[in-house]
Amino acid sequence: MFTWADDATDEQRARVPAELARLPGLISEIRAYRFGSDIGVMAGNYDFVVNADFDDTDSYLRYAEHPEHLRVLTEHIRPAISARAAVQFQM
Repeated sequence: MFTWADDATDEQRARVPAELARLPGLISEIRAYRFGSDIGVMAGNYDFVVNADFDDTDSYLRYAEHPEHLRVLTEHIRPAISARAAVQFQM
């Protein structure tokens, strides 16, 4: 989950989902990939969420270290956010 930085532009905010949408076609370990903006029902929520499913921990780690994933993080996500929260869990 992310909170946008106060100075994040509309272009930066739009670029994040556009870049994320490319990843399932580039990273074979991704089994399901959903993301989107908070709909504003409750105050205090994060602004954006990514939910990704993988077969196992090793698949997740390959995704996390994949050059395209790292590029999106470095070039598009980190410059536009002020806060991040993450959880990895097994079903």
